[in-house]
Amino acid sequence: MGRKFFGTDGIRGRTNEGVMTAATAMRVGQAAGRHFLRGDHKHRVVIGKDTRLSGYMMESALVAGFTSVGMDVIMTGPLPTPAIALLTREMRADLGVMISASHNLYEDNGIKLFGPDGFKLSDQDEMAIEALIQSDQPLAASADIGRARRIDDARGRYIHAIKQSVPQDVRFDGLKIVVDCAHGAAYEVAPSAIWELGAKIITLGVTPNGKNINDGVGSTSLDAVKAAVVAEGADIGIALDGDADRLIVVDENGRTVDGDQIMALIATRLAARGELRGGGIVATVMSNLGLERFLAANGLTLERAKVGDRHVLEKMRSGGFNVGGEQSGHMIMLDHATTGDGTIAALQVLAALVQSGKKASELLHLFDPVPQLLKNVRYSGGAPLENETVKSVIAEAEAELAGKGRLVIRPSGTEPVIRVMAEGDDQAQVEAVVDRICGAIRDAA
Repeated sequence: MGRKFFGTDGIRGRTNEGVMTAATAMRVGQAAGRHFLRGDHKHRVVIGKDTRLSGYMMESALVAGFTSVGMDVIMTGPLPTPAIALLTREMRADLGVMISASHNLYEDNGIKLFGPDGFKLSDQDEMAIEALIQSDQPLAASADIGRARRIDDARGRYIHAIKQSVPQDVRFDGLKIVVDCAHGAAYEVAPSAIWELGAKIITLGVTPNGKNINDGVGSTSLDAVKAAVVAEGADIGIALDGDADRLIVVDENGRTVDGDQIMALIATRLAARGELRGGGIVATVMSNLGLERFLAANGLTLERAKVGDRHVLEKMRSGGFNVGGEQSGHMIMLDHATTGDGTIAALQVLAALVQSGKKASELLHLFDPVPQLLKNVRYSGGAPLENETVKSVIAEAEAELAGKGRLVIRPSGTEPVIRVMAEGDDQAQVEAVVDRICGAIRDAA
């Protein structure tokens, strides 16, 4: 059966349209609750959310769904996605739910599900829940309806947990740091954790109003944090997204440091201490060829997965790796978390800054990325990639880049868009290759 609800990262869409309605959320709660009613213990689900206006609506609907099938609910209020993964496991819950559309603007929302081990659900679990959503679920007897309660100490639990990722002898005294929380889920916990470790912080994106999440701030809108770092004379800036599972860094000169550079730093420092497992890291097909060459020069490997942090995580777990991530800023460090955690990644970068004694511009630009270009081609229907002319143009491009670069072409999992990415040592060649392929796809579409 094909997927109607779940995409590459849970269920996501425009609120009050399509799959992202209160009615659907209640059915998701009933279906996921029914799927995880295993054993004879009292069942429990942890529900968190980011700061979107629609979070109240979706939370209430999910609570109704879960309690109606007999599952108790614990609500945390606004917390990062990785905090919900952590609390699900720590509180011995059967299921964790995060209400968030990540880096999207407030009009969208989403539902991410975690199993009792704190990891995102497998394809098998998602498909089983898909089937249950589309059928009526038996409701609990009156005496067995679940209870719902809010907990007040969730933020403190998470702050305490992530601070454990920093060595006891490391403090951030003397560092001036701009912390941009995108008016999102980490607006309290990220600044608090960094401040508690001794840094002087300048905050951005910490006044959510329900409609300003990711709007001109955060990891996908870096102008604000860059300007603040330079204006304040800060040592470094960190920018999280709406649910704080990704991180982009800005050095003291206002220059962007993406996920590839962050992974390079973390991997080589762990390898030097003998703490990097798997002989390298896992990244996606979108990570820059420069990262792969840098790691190889340091005796480390780069394993590539499909786009999406869940695919990175699957390859990490199957291959015994403890570091992985995406160029876009998802950082997964299995020694400290079960999913991408932007704040933990930031703490590792800040610890490295303290321990090295270097400036961020010296520490964080470990390799020169090769020229890389990504373009999107929107189409109205059909299957342009099956067109013979398109296939021929792609084959010619692959032959042209052989040994000098890479070509990645993939349909979007959420919209009628084909993404065309090429990279190589010759900027003009990369641009020409991408333009030729995009033109062929447009003609075919």
